[in-house]
Amino acid sequence: MKSNEYLDEIREMNLAYLLLAQRLLNADREEAMFRLKVDDVMADFLASLGAQQLSKLANTNQLLCCLGHAGIEPLRQVVDNPREQGLSHFHSSLLMASRPLSTEEGDSRVE
Repeated sequence: MKSNEYLDEIREMNLAYLLLAQRLLNADREEAMFRLKVDDVMADFLASLGAQQLSKLANTNQLLCCLGHAGIEPLRQVVDNPREQGLSHFHSSLLMASRPLSTEEGDSRVE
């Protein structure tokens, strides 16, 4: 029974992620592409999806979003950040933004 609950949660997470991605892209495309780590092709695809397509894409047993880092070091630096609270948000943003966008054809990923 737990497995079905996890699948339901994955589907809900996927739908929430896709809806958020669309809202971000509609509000400020360049900023959204930066935050989502997607290229123009993926941004166009995500923005063009209708409600039925979003639902169909979300209805999978795999998470569509993933941690956008090749290694744990940037995440560890965010977690273990000794900076004072006023600068920690800025420092975390810099660390999280450091992963380059993959623009190779066929390597576009929703992240």
